[in-house]
Amino acid sequence: MYLIAIAWGYVALMMALAEATSSQGSVLGAIITFVLYGLLPISIVLYVLGSPSRRAARKKQEQLQAQLDFPQEPTEAMPLDPLARASASHQADDRHHAAGPGVMPVGKEP
Repeated sequence: MYLIAIAWGYVALMMALAEATSSQGSVLGAIITFVLYGLLPISIVLYVLGSPSRRAARKKQEQLQAQLDFPQEPTEAMPLDPLARASASHQADDRHHAAGPGVMPVGKEP
């Protein structure tokens, strides 16, 4: 998809360059040629062709947000705190002792 857009941009740039270097052309005409024959059509085509991926990303974000708004009931396989590595029996209680192994550093394997 991007290869076609780059090729069309190159063609529009060459048209603008030919307009600017022509004896009857002008730099203003070259700029208008590049914008109207190059940038405008490329931006419209890329926007239209990118809409399915934007729609899929939006749908995925909505599903993720719905899961965060309505979490499932926690089970033994899914601890209350996703960062905690210990089971619920190792959590701190009223005896004032450590709560287990704690939170693992970001990016480190356990």
